[in-house]
Amino acid sequence: MPRRKPPIEPVRWQPPPIEQLAALPAPAVTVVPVPGHAPEDVVVDASGQLWTGVDDGRILRLDPDGRDATVVANTGGRPLGLAVARDGRLLICDSPRGLLALEQDTGAVEPLVESISGRHLQFCSNVTQTVDGTIFFTESTSAFTYEHFNGAVLESRGRGSLFRRDPDGTVTTLADGLYFTNGVTVTADGSALVFAETLGRRLSKYWLSGPQAGTITPFVQYLPGHPDNMSTGADGRLWVAMVSTPNPTADWLAPRAPVLRHLLWLLPDRLAPQIAPEVWAVAFDPDSGDVVAGLRTNHPDFAKVTGLVESGGRLWLACIGASALASVDLADVVL
Repeated sequence: MPRRKPPIEPVRWQPPPIEQLAALPAPAVTVVPVPGHAPEDVVVDASGQLWTGVDDGRILRLDPDGRDATVVANTGGRPLGLAVARDGRLLICDSPRGLLALEQDTGAVEPLVESISGRHLQFCSNVTQTVDGTIFFTESTSAFTYEHFNGAVLESRGRGSLFRRDPDGTVTTLADGLYFTNGVTVTADGSALVFAETLGRRLSKYWLSGPQAGTITPFVQYLPGHPDNMSTGADGRLWVAMVSTPNPTADWLAPRAPVLRHLLWLLPDRLAPQIAPEVWAVAFDPDSGDVVAGLRTNHPDFAKVTGLVESGGRLWLACIGASALASVDLADVVL
């Protein structure tokens, strides 16, 4: 029997406007099945091996071609965003276990951050690390775990945050009140973090150096879809997984009486507004915000892109809409 849903506290909220992006190519997509559903993110280690986590908690290591998967560990939760740390460990955002570190050789999992200011970390979403060992990570919502992420969508509240974990273990809140904070990556020159707000449909910069250090400035706003995990690629381009276009029903409901969303939350999830399946990713110039690469297409065996990384001349894609990873030739997606 499904577990009872937690209560929601929806508010009236006006979704942001939409500005269309440059047209993107529709390249051939190679789909590689994995032994588990919804591999939400994908990263590559120093030896070229791919890593991902599936929805039953298992962490998988795959050959550089995406095959021959090996189960290395099980987090006991739902692994989401990943990053390879400077010391070779795999950093894992897990809901509801928090921020974890995995020893690649032994499979040992160590909690790094389980709570912040006495509150349990509910929905750790994505993570990155700078050259000095500082870890930056996001929490999409403080009110729900991944199991009930639709609750955050229906609430339309800014409950997301961006955090910093110093090498000595000290955790600092850099920003809160964000609309489903998700992907985060460091620019190639180390001057800033770029982070995504899925519901806010925007990317922002948190400056690490220079005259704006410690402040947040807009980077790309009014996206025509919902950004998810991020990564930094060749030439410093900033890759963004675009999980879906906005759902018209959800956007229509957001500014209207909250009781409508209360009632909708009581219904089975299959009756809630759904996201349209497609294969979509965009790369932006780190300075101008111009689109410099990307793809947008459909595939019968792969959809709802949530993570991505460049490796071996290909762009690897993770998703929540299939039991597979996918890849495309980078030469086919760079504009």
